[in-house]
Amino acid sequence: MGIYLFMVYKVIGDDGVAISEQYPLVVSTWPFKEAVRAAWRAVDGNHSAVDAVVEGCSACEELRCDGTVGPGGSPDENGETTIDALIMNGVTMEVGAVAAMRFVKDGIRAAKLVMQHTKHTLLVGEKASAFAIAMGLPGPDNLSSADSIRKWSTWKENHCQPNFRKDVVPSDSCGPYHAKARIDVKEGGCSTRYLMGVAEPRSSLVGPHNHDTISMAVIDKRGHVAVGTSTNGATYKIPGRVGDGPIAGSSAYAVTDSGACVATGDGDIMMRFLPCYQVVESMRLGMEPRLAAKDAISRIARKFPDFLGAVVAVNKNGVHAGACHGWTFEYSVRSPVTDDVEVFTVLP
Repeated sequence: MGIYLFMVYKVIGDDGVAISEQYPLVVSTWPFKEAVRAAWRAVDGNHSAVDAVVEGCSACEELRCDGTVGPGGSPDENGETTIDALIMNGVTMEVGAVAAMRFVKDGIRAAKLVMQHTKHTLLVGEKASAFAIAMGLPGPDNLSSADSIRKWSTWKENHCQPNFRKDVVPSDSCGPYHAKARIDVKEGGCSTRYLMGVAEPRSSLVGPHNHDTISMAVIDKRGHVAVGTSTNGATYKIPGRVGDGPIAGSSAYAVTDSGACVATGDGDIMMRFLPCYQVVESMRLGMEPRLAAKDAISRIARKFPDFLGAVVAVNKNGVHAGACHGWTFEYSVRSPVTDDVEVFTVLP
């Protein structure tokens, strides 16, 4: 489990605001080094944590990190790529997010526009796209690529298997689907599986290269914290599906007085537990990042022992630690005491 500790000293800037000599700090899920470098250039150049998060996540969208961020990857059942993104200001607690956004490739910038220019938190679907374009982002664009279409075509040829459907017929084709008659229901209408408290096994579709997110936290030179996420969601998802990426408290959360959390993994499971809210709240109550991260993951694993996921906790002093379940996880860090991005490995 990777842990990095900063000794924090502060000086007073020209405007009377305390500035840490050990900040800024950039933390990102996965070895997305170019994204971290982009965020670092912004925050080291005295830009705000919010602006640095935008630059970092935007770089990953442009690079199409792992095929799971930005346009051109993760087709849904119809072969279309859509975008989910979120940004959160840990000083003001403002959040902007977009979900299932079509035709606009700039997810994180669209999320920032929602935060800046609306009194809402989340816009979805084509209306999110229309808003983003009206506010100046390029579009409408085709978010598919030759690779995503090829992947989708191969999946169709394999009778749309595996997929995220359950308790439907037919179970081995591309539909149309109908609900399957339940055979495990006792008198009163409750499934015996639910009565026993047993979770269904998760699909083999969930993995680091087909169900992934960039989730980034930045502490700027004034100690202000922001987080952001961007993803094109789960491969072969049911159209309209929204995962944890644009959900505050699930994929990311920030409170300047406590710290931040970033997460990645099986969003359909993780969003039911709001792990990043849990991590930040645990740190607010005095728990160190390593234990806060481990506790949040353990809460999920007790109910879903085969889920895949990870979190990184960062407290307000710059101490960071990760925890994961079901896979070996890596996260990236750039700080004033390193010459370049460092990658930390976290074992399950």
